[in-house]
Amino acid sequence: MREEEIQALIAYRLQRATETLEEARIMQNIGHWNTCANRLYYAAFYAVSALLIRDNHIASKHSGVKALFNRYYVKTGIVTKENGRLYSRLFDLRQEGDYIDFVSLDAETVEPLVDATVMFINTIRSLLSGSEGI
Repeated sequence: MREEEIQALIAYRLQRATETLEEARIMQNIGHWNTCANRLYYAAFYAVSALLIRDNHIASKHSGVKALFNRYYVKTGIVTKENGRLYSRLFDLRQEGDYIDFVSLDAETVEPLVDATVMFINTIRSLLSGSEGI
């Protein structure tokens, strides 16, 4: 892929992260917690995938994206372990809410993750723009 195509894909993924975060907030406002958790995960996923694309790390599955993120960014200290745990938590909640019968996530579980996901995505944006101190 050419550099301009990579940059366009990164911009697209960051835009999807922003839009999906907005969807999560809508779901938060109407108390649809399973869907809110799903949208939070996808917002974070799009941001992480933009970072992976920049550094030429490719995964075909969500579990692969999570593994690459942990390997190249969390374990190396580029992002905090707290951010790694947040991404894993969002991944797990999305799995539970989407695929396990009779799971009903609640405000107490999901609501604190909204602002944390906003900060997470801002961290990824800073990494992509070359800011230090992550």
